[in-house]
Amino acid sequence: MQNRAIKYRIYPSAEQKVLFAKTFGCCRKIWNLMLADKITYYQQTQKMLQTTPAQYKKSYPYLKEVDSLALANVQLHLQTAYKNFFRNKKTGFPKFKSAKRCRRSYTTNCQNSSIRIEDGRIRIPKAGPVKAVLHRLPEKDWKIKSATVSQYGDGTYYISILFEYENFPVSPVPVTEEQVVGLDYKSAGLYVDSNGKCQNMPGYYRMAQMKLAKKQRKLRHKVPGSRNYQKQQKRIARVYRHITNQRKDYLHKLSAAIAKQYAYVCVENLNMRSMFNKGFGNGKATLDNGYGMFLSMLDYKLAGRGGKLVKVDKFFPSSQICHCCGCRNPEVRDLRIREWICPDCGEVHDRDTNAAKNIKTEGLRILLAA
Repeated sequence: MQNRAIKYRIYPSAEQKVLFAKTFGCCRKIWNLMLADKITYYQQTQKMLQTTPAQYKKSYPYLKEVDSLALANVQLHLQTAYKNFFRNKKTGFPKFKSAKRCRRSYTTNCQNSSIRIEDGRIRIPKAGPVKAVLHRLPEKDWKIKSATVSQYGDGTYYISILFEYENFPVSPVPVTEEQVVGLDYKSAGLYVDSNGKCQNMPGYYRMAQMKLAKKQRKLRHKVPGSRNYQKQQKRIARVYRHITNQRKDYLHKLSAAIAKQYAYVCVENLNMRSMFNKGFGNGKATLDNGYGMFLSMLDYKLAGRGGKLVKVDKFFPSSQICHCCGCRNPEVRDLRIREWICPDCGEVHDRDTNAAKNIKTEGLRILLAA
C-alpha cells in the first residue's frame, strides 16, 4: 500500500473559522500541558510519563468543544518527538508552542467515512461540509486516511487529504547511457547538466524584494498589535506566499520535464543547510533556488516511472577530475577558478560542466555495480 496527499483550497464560513481557531488553540494547549507534565515527571522519577488528552478535559472543559481525534494526534506527535530525543540527542528536545509563532494546523482521522469529498465541498468532523476548490479528484479505489486543516499567515485555509491506495510495482528502466544525466549544483542558477546545459532560476524572491521592502516600511509606521498592523502583516504574508507558490510551480514543471526525458538522474549528496550559512556568502541565492525541494520532487517522480535518483558522495572530487583522461588537478579546489586546462591532455574545461560529466560517470558506476 502507498500513500498520497492532495491539497485543496477551502473557504470556511464564519462559524467554521471560529471552530478551526479553537481547534488550533486547543492542540497547542494540549501539547504544552502534556510536555510540561512529562518534563516534571522525568525530573522527579527519571521515567517517561504516559499522558492522554482525556485527563485534561475536566480541568479545561473547552477541550471538549473540538475534535477529539485532533487532540489524539497531538499526543502521538509529542510522544514521537519525545522518544526521538532520547534515541538521538541531535534531533533536539521538543519545545513549547507559542501562541504568536505556532503553526496553525491540526490533523484528524477518517473513521466510518467521517471525511468525505462531496459536490464542491469536503466534509470534516465537527466542522461539517466546507466549501472547497476540487481541482483534482482521487481515483475510485483510493481510501481517505486523514485530513490536515491549516491556515497560513495571509489568512487563507487549506486542507491536505491523505489517501491510501494499492501500489503496483513499476518495472525498472534498463540502465543505458542515454537514460542517465548528471547534474552539478550551481548557486548562481540551479544546475548544469552533463550535456552542458545551464538551468537558471528566475529568482522569485529577488524579483519581489522591492515590493516587500515597501510593504515592510509601511508596517514600521503602524502601532504593533493594532488592527491596521495585523492587516499589513497579512499583506506581507500574501507576498511571501505568492513567492513560495511561484517557486514550487516552477520546480514541479522542471522536475516533471526531466523525469519524462531521463530515467536516472545523478547528483551530489550536498548538505544544503551548510551551504546557505554566512561563510559561503550566497545564502539568499541558495534559499531562493530551492535545490533541496527540487531533488525531493525528482526523487518520487523518477521512482514512479521506474527510474531512480542516484546520489554521489559529497566528497567525490567531481570538479578536480578531468572527464577525458581522469587526471586530478588539486588546484581546482579554489572556487574562484571557473575554467581550467588539464595538465595531462590539455583539454579546456568549464568547471560546472566537467563536474556534471564526472557525476554522471560516477552515478553510472554506482548503478551498474548495484
